[in-house]
Amino acid sequence: MESKQAKPLTPEEQEQAKQQSIAWQRECFQNAQKHLAEKGVMPKSLIEKESRFIAPLCALWKFKAQDGKIYWVITGRLPTDHALASVAENARDALRYFSLQWQLKADQIIHSGGARDKTQVDFANLLINRAHGLYEMYEREELWKNEAK
Repeated sequence: MESKQAKPLTPEEQEQAKQQSIAWQRECFQNAQKHLAEKGVMPKSLIEKESRFIAPLCALWKFKAQDGKIYWVITGRLPTDHALASVAENARDALRYFSLQWQLKADQIIHSGGARDKTQVDFANLLINRAHGLYEMYEREELWKNEAK
């Protein structure tokens, strides 16, 4: 049986991958801004150097709002959520924060009688699943080796 080596991407494939990554980041950015606006927070500026992208799973954005408050926003293949920046010193800690919050939220849904509603049960299970995935990313050192300590 021959082992298949992954072929290097052609320049066209590299360009396509780059364009897909840019489109994904743009979509996540727009979702983050929309989420904040829906929650009554008007974003003023992005703190780009502290934002992180773990494509295609999630993006963590750090926004300064028009009222001067600073927020973490998480977007991607998971529920979009936000929290005041004071909950986490950096993107890695924000990931852990959202993981723990989602586990608590799922627990509340299950124990508040929401477990009788299939939509609520599905949402609680989604939160638990995504919370575990976030925590696994939080623990993966290679994702954070460039993170300032």
